[in-house]
Amino acid sequence: MQMLSRRVVGQMLFAFLIFARPTGAVSQEADLSTLTLERAEQLLQARNRELQAARRVVEAARANTLSAGAPPNPTLSVGVSQINPTEGVGSGPYKDKIVDSSIRIDQLIERGDKRELRIANATRLESASAEDFSDTYRQQRLALRSAYYDLLLAQDKLDIARENVSLYERSVQAAELRLKAGDIAAADVSRLRVDALRAENDARAAEADLRRAQLGLAYMIGAERQADTIRASDPWPALVPAQAGEITDGLINRRPDVRAAKDRMDAAEKARELARSLRTRDVTVGVQYDHYPVNPAYAQGSGAGTGNTYGVFVSVPLFARYYYEGEIQGAEVNYNAARETLDKVRAQARSELMRALSDVQAAEARLNRYDGSLLGEARKAADSAEFAYKNGAIGVMDLLDSRRTLRSIQLDAVSARNDYAKALAAWQAGLGMLGGERAARETGISGSEEARGAK
Repeated sequence: MQMLSRRVVGQMLFAFLIFARPTGAVSQEADLSTLTLERAEQLLQARNRELQAARRVVEAARANTLSAGAPPNPTLSVGVSQINPTEGVGSGPYKDKIVDSSIRIDQLIERGDKRELRIANATRLESASAEDFSDTYRQQRLALRSAYYDLLLAQDKLDIARENVSLYERSVQAAELRLKAGDIAAADVSRLRVDALRAENDARAAEADLRRAQLGLAYMIGAERQADTIRASDPWPALVPAQAGEITDGLINRRPDVRAAKDRMDAAEKARELARSLRTRDVTVGVQYDHYPVNPAYAQGSGAGTGNTYGVFVSVPLFARYYYEGEIQGAEVNYNAARETLDKVRAQARSELMRALSDVQAAEARLNRYDGSLLGEARKAADSAEFAYKNGAIGVMDLLDSRRTLRSIQLDAVSARNDYAKALAAWQAGLGMLGGERAARETGISGSEEARGAK
């Protein structure tokens, strides 16, 4: 009775997990009109196709580690011989058949620590795959932030374009009234209409840019069908002064791409030792049982006799013509190549960090100029021009010039915010602040720590 109740509880829990969990997932994914960066990163981790492919690579590496640790299986051989094609096998029970029958079992005994070296090589390759997953997550997270900021940029550009369209519509309406009253020339009204049409074209182009940005972000989070509803809701990142510190070797070695290259070099070293161990001869041990008929002339009594024998065999390869020179030389080349790749990855990581630091500092200085003076001065100049035009102090051309200047500076300012946000994300990713070790643990992938523990 107690077992039955446990089974019922288990079935109810299973049904709850099956039916309740997808409902929650759908409710969370139904509305992307206020998509935050944190929510986008959650969807990236769960649904990004590149991350799914990276997970399959780690799973394959785990399978290879399992295969590498398997000892060789024994071999069973069963056969008959001495079959006379004229007389056949004779009559009677099996033991009286006039054929020789044998059963043999052979077992390969590996020497030279071959199995241990295979396990060590596969373990390090599995660790490298886990680090590759971490680096893939880091890169995809950086790409996600870039796509998210591109969407923010497209939204701001569209807002500026629509505001500009609304301003020109009001200006054209006011100009037409003034034209009827004789306070303005028809040419000035035509100029305002031309700029109003240009503003509408700019708004349509901004809408197309917004659609492309939505599609780019939707692919990252696996929400292509909801692309047209996606809207970024987070503000632009605040200015964080990037400190120009020394890029140390410890900082470089903590990066997942560098750790993956280090694991592959260690794997190549174990593969080199495994190739050298091929010169240590393996031994094959066999045990055989033979059942054969005895010549009736030598058997006591009448009828055919039988005999049984046992045998033990040992096989050792003879290195008479080849001593595994090719395997050893190839493993040595692979080790040297892995060591050079590690040096290359370290150099690329250092260069990437230096470039990211330079980019974020330049973007910070550029954004400070827009926020500190350019944008404010442009607004003041545009407001003064609007006031002067309404009071007849300046002509329509001066008004249009001030509006174009303000719009250009506004677009440049949001572009500067986008550049700074991307540069900051790249700098943080280079420092490991967007790393993938946590994601590897959360998705059930054993990171490098577990694999390194076997070293």
